[in-house]
Amino acid sequence: MLYAVLKPLVLLVMRLLFRLEARNRHHVPERGPVLLVANHASVLDPPLVGSVVRRPVSFLAKAELFRIPVFGAVLRRLNARPVRREGADAGALREALRTLRDGRVVLVFPEGTRGEEGTVRPFKTGAGMLAVLSEAEVVPVVIRGSGRAWPRGRAFPRPAKVTATFGPPLRFTRRDDEDRKDQYERATQAMMQALTRLMETSGPVPVSAAARPTGQELEAVGGAGTDDARPLQFTYGRKGQHGQR
Repeated sequence: MLYAVLKPLVLLVMRLLFRLEARNRHHVPERGPVLLVANHASVLDPPLVGSVVRRPVSFLAKAELFRIPVFGAVLRRLNARPVRREGADAGALREALRTLRDGRVVLVFPEGTRGEEGTVRPFKTGAGMLAVLSEAEVVPVVIRGSGRAWPRGRAFPRPAKVTATFGPPLRFTRRDDEDRKDQYERATQAMMQALTRLMETSGPVPVSAAARPTGQELEAVGGAGTDDARPLQFTYGRKGQHGQR
């Protein structure tokens, strides 16, 4: 109830203060499980993505925020769930997986914490695990401008143009005849590659070299760097017309 009431208000504020623009929202499926995978530069990122996606969005937020009196309770009512940033948080991942299996939308920031504006850093493998086990459609989201609007260390936001660009969805198929960890790693690399490509094509801000896919990854998605590593089967695009099976 609170989410439905606040969403249009948040969208209005985002448009007034940050001239928020959403691009290619049609890539987000209207039904079924969806995993939104975004870069992360500001505390503004969850509300700005949630405000432009037509469906309700659940997201993971750092556990420390939920210890703040009143604010933590409000976060939970806004579909947020706590996640520990140190190491893998199995409980948070299980809850996100349940949400996806219920056919809902989950927003994750696979880099793990906020980084510099316009960069994509190496992903944590938890996002790959969610993608493989849920077989949800994975939609990359590039956020630009939020790091300038409210950078880390600044007490209050400042006006700046912010955009959220949605890319074509990918879908990963779980294979019982392959090692699960290898599948999670390859899915993670494929998602990072898709987000990096979208970052490079959606604006002039450079991508960090640390996250730029290698030539081998561009030729065959993911892999653990071994000679016999096989690419994870996935479809690229709503109906797989751009991908492989």
